[in-house]
Amino acid sequence: MARSNSTTQAGSAAASVDSASSLAKMLHILQLFSETEPVWSPPALIEALETSRSTGYRYIKALHDAGLLSTASNGYYRLGPRVIEMDLQIRLTDPLLLASHGVLEDLVERIGHSALLCTAFGDSVLCVGECRAPDSPANRFSRGQRRPLFQGAISKVILAHLPHHRLKAIYPRQHAEIENAGLGSTWSDFRANLGKIKRAGFALTYGEFNPGVYGVAAPILTNQRTAWSSVGVAWDEKNRRDVDVEHAVLAVKQAAATISKRMLESETPASDRPRADELADEVRSGDGTKSRKATKSTRATESSM
Repeated sequence: MARSNSTTQAGSAAASVDSASSLAKMLHILQLFSETEPVWSPPALIEALETSRSTGYRYIKALHDAGLLSTASNGYYRLGPRVIEMDLQIRLTDPLLLASHGVLEDLVERIGHSALLCTAFGDSVLCVGECRAPDSPANRFSRGQRRPLFQGAISKVILAHLPHHRLKAIYPRQHAEIENAGLGSTWSDFRANLGKIKRAGFALTYGEFNPGVYGVAAPILTNQRTAWSSVGVAWDEKNRRDVDVEHAVLAVKQAAATISKRMLESETPASDRPRADELADEVRSGDGTKSRKATKSTRATESSM
């Protein structure tokens, strides 16, 4: 009887793995569509998936029925209307976008640079919000585009604030890219360089994607003082020689502090709201050491009362 149960459990586990693998393959279809390849034929999709014809058509039908794919001319497929509907839902309900409402616009008005809101996505960073300054070049990084996790101010400041276990997982996979980005040739060097960014509370880069372009970004902190998102600005030195870098850094840090505080307040009980104020002060100052010590001291005092 015990052997029968064991066999049943093993069979269920195998079926679960197969189901997860099938789902991953089906969803991979959506990743094949891009700006350069916006339409795909069923045979091309099936070939890219390396699956059987019957399975491939079943995946395509399921995605089409869900509205994630729609038919184009000559039997080809493109991304479907449900994607547009989901994008609207994200714009209306995403906590990060809601917390940043008006902040990017104020940042652009204050310092005259285009402002970006970005979040970590796998081993990359995705732009989720933007506000363009007047006469901003059309080819700049914008909503829906990804960048490497190791290049650019908006990426590096997130990287510096990722949890330790996440960094430990990233380093073996991406050590070559990390070294090429100038972040260190060893784990110790990598951690030391990220530590400098974290202590400063911002990242400043120059010419990493476009020659002569400055980038400044600050982290949007969680209540654990990690960060999965950032806010930043960029400007071309040739076109904007009037820009004061220190002023830009201060403005970006204040914008990040505002968004951090709003997000914490939206998910924090009223009794814990003072901690949101502490975190906002920490982002502005760029040094969490004093804030953490003050918090510990306060808690110790409260516990002895």
